[in-house]
Amino acid sequence: MANPAQITLTGSTFCVMLTLHFSVQLLSEHLFCWKKPKEQKAILVIILMAPLYAIDSYVGLIDFQGSKAFFMFLDSIKECYEALVIAKFLALLYSYLNISISKNIVPDEIKGREIHHSFPMTLFVPRSVRLNHHTLKLLKYWTWQFVVVRPVCSILMISLQLIGVYPSWVSWTFTIILNISVSLALYSLVIFYHVFDKELAPHKPLAKFLCIKGIVFFCFWQGIVLDILVALKIIRSHHKWLDVEHIEEALQNMLVCVEMVFFSIVQKYAYGAEPYRDDAISTAKRDKKTE
Repeated sequence: MANPAQITLTGSTFCVMLTLHFSVQLLSEHLFCWKKPKEQKAILVIILMAPLYAIDSYVGLIDFQGSKAFFMFLDSIKECYEALVIAKFLALLYSYLNISISKNIVPDEIKGREIHHSFPMTLFVPRSVRLNHHTLKLLKYWTWQFVVVRPVCSILMISLQLIGVYPSWVSWTFTIILNISVSLALYSLVIFYHVFDKELAPHKPLAKFLCIKGIVFFCFWQGIVLDILVALKIIRSHHKWLDVEHIEEALQNMLVCVEMVFFSIVQKYAYGAEPYRDDAISTAKRDKKTE
């Protein structure tokens, strides 16, 4: 008779395979309808978030007795990729509106719109600013700083963990820095969305954004719930060779493997290739008429 560990591993394997199936299917659809490379490159990076989280968690589940540094490394991979995905999401929104910061292209119809900042950002920037190339570049920098801060913090955290110098105050310092960094990145996305909500509406930006933050949201809050269950001794170890921290880590990884199946399905709606498929059909019809 199979023990709970074998059942968990088998079920998680099946979930990872399903996530890979749906994600690869969606990726191939975009590759076969490769009409707008700038947009679709960003979409491919975002789509890969679900399978990466699933595989990362599955590795942690296989080696569930790993060290703290090992699990910190696995968490860092997910969090660094999250930073890249947030930046790519803003790049996707820019491409929808034909904005190019590198080529200094800002459509005339969107120049001069008013951006209203809220507290505490008003401590550093004016409450109201007009939209121009400079403000769009600033929003981009606010997003991309997280792509730099996250891996730098991860390298420092893992290094300190390996050499055994990781007191609680250091952990709290990194937590504060990372929270400020990710908050600034998300703030820039929210500001951009509010300014261009009508123009972005046909592209389902809210559904796209929820796919990204939903993954992070579930991973974060289920971790908090598991911490509470451990503190209340509802989750506990019944074996001398296995401590409760490793059980909690295994449960977290198993839940992520299951959740990524659902997110990979939702991504097929939010990041579907239908708009590009329609473009491909229209192009083919025009070419036929020309002949």
